[in-house]
Amino acid sequence: MKRKVTEQLLSWKSKTTRRMPLILNGARQVGKTYSLRDFGSTYYPDVAYFNLETNLAVSSYFNENIEPDQILRYLEVESGKRIIPGETLIILDEIQTSERALTSLKYFNEQMPEHHIACAGSLLGVAMNREKYSFPVGNVDSISMYPLDFEEFLWSLNQELLCDQIRQSFDTDKALPAALHQRALDYYRLYLIIGGMPMVIQEYLDTTSLIGIPDIQRRVINDYIADMAKYATNVESVRIRATFDSLPVQLAKENKKFQYKLIQRGGSASIFGTAIDWLAFASIVLKCSRIEHALIPISAYRDLSSFKLYMADVGLLSMASGIPQQTVLAAGEAGNTFLGALTENYVAQEFTAKHYDLFYWKDRGESELDFLLQKEDRIIPVEVKTGSRIKSRSLSVFIEKYQPDYSIRISSKNFGFENKIKSVPLYAVFCI
Repeated sequence: MKRKVTEQLLSWKSKTTRRMPLILNGARQVGKTYSLRDFGSTYYPDVAYFNLETNLAVSSYFNENIEPDQILRYLEVESGKRIIPGETLIILDEIQTSERALTSLKYFNEQMPEHHIACAGSLLGVAMNREKYSFPVGNVDSISMYPLDFEEFLWSLNQELLCDQIRQSFDTDKALPAALHQRALDYYRLYLIIGGMPMVIQEYLDTTSLIGIPDIQRRVINDYIADMAKYATNVESVRIRATFDSLPVQLAKENKKFQYKLIQRGGSASIFGTAIDWLAFASIVLKCSRIEHALIPISAYRDLSSFKLYMADVGLLSMASGIPQQTVLAAGEAGNTFLGALTENYVAQEFTAKHYDLFYWKDRGESELDFLLQKEDRIIPVEVKTGSRIKSRSLSVFIEKYQPDYSIRISSKNFGFENKIKSVPLYAVFCI
């Protein structure tokens, strides 16, 4: 599958100065290993691949010695091939399982920067015993990888030309032809069910059926649950699992602000705050903070006690919620109210893939906007609608109070620009 991360990997490879060892970070099953191996086989004469979780011999060697020259000699013997600077891509997979291997990257950067080393890691924020070994801050490059966004999903379905049409209409604010608009909406609703996890998309590509999709998604979630048990204490893992399981309930409310009492009676930040941090560090959930005053810089005005939590993949949310697939595919104007939660989750996922920090605005009254984006010295309000009924008091209140250059309304309506409001169809969020 074609992934946008490849361009970032090429940028890293092409550095002539200060190219440090790379860590490709992200949740499990988002395609890190595949992307690195595909990148290596495409852009390097040779690849030396080592999985530190399954190859215990290599992992144990790092525990004995982390001198770069000795490690390289050992890796050459283990792989049976010469490791040539600039020609061999060294891939260290599942690096979070070996703290010493992570530490060794500092010495590779200082002593042998000519070697190209790329690592894949999940749960780096929670797996490391920081009291024993330090993270090589300032000695590694880092790239975050996410599930396939909607444009990458369209690429996997061989819909590159449709993507081009969508981008052209976004840039010009000219409506797509009705037939293409409807076709793109149909793909969008399909994405709400399938989501962006590569193995789930591959199941659909192989079968062209949605029947087996929930089983593959459950397998992904079971991998997450296994990590909760592996990288947390028994008490912590129970709280992490309970917090994760509460997400569909949290998002089903009209007020989607996260409430600890929905996890268990008497729940509080002191009990479940660490669990939320664990899920966020593991890239399993996305945290969207409340802003009361829409001023620059946004992050300085966030309310640390008020936030929403979204799942990192909308397909996993669809499966976990139990919403019928036919309800999502039909998606009429008077559809299931949980479709609103799916739509917001989808937008949060797309914005995260674009490296936007997530914020929403709520004043002291009842006005609330789904997202705020900061682009340089501008704040752009974003309103999200499931269907084509777009009347909203909250956006009007925000515009009157802050006078933004323009606003964005995401809905099932076609492209357009009127009254300083840019209309963006649900399938075009990747363009923002």
